[in-house]
Amino acid sequence: MDEAGREALAALGASIRAARKDAGITQATLAELAGTSERTVRDIERGSPSPSIGAVVAAARAVGLTVGAS
Repeated sequence: MDEAGREALAALGASIRAARKDAGITQATLAELAGTSERTVRDIERGSPSPSIGAVVAAARAVGLTVGAS
């Protein structure tokens, strides 16, 4: 993955983390809402490239964010 991709993942993860905190929910609750594990939520919020795109989109949607291509 190139630098731009890593930066995009980090920014998306930070947005998901901020929205989760604004909603007042824990990583465990977000994992439950997104149908994934707490470990995956931690990875998403860190901007790790390992979670599937489906898990990232589910987490984003669970906190009210939309994800789309530009």
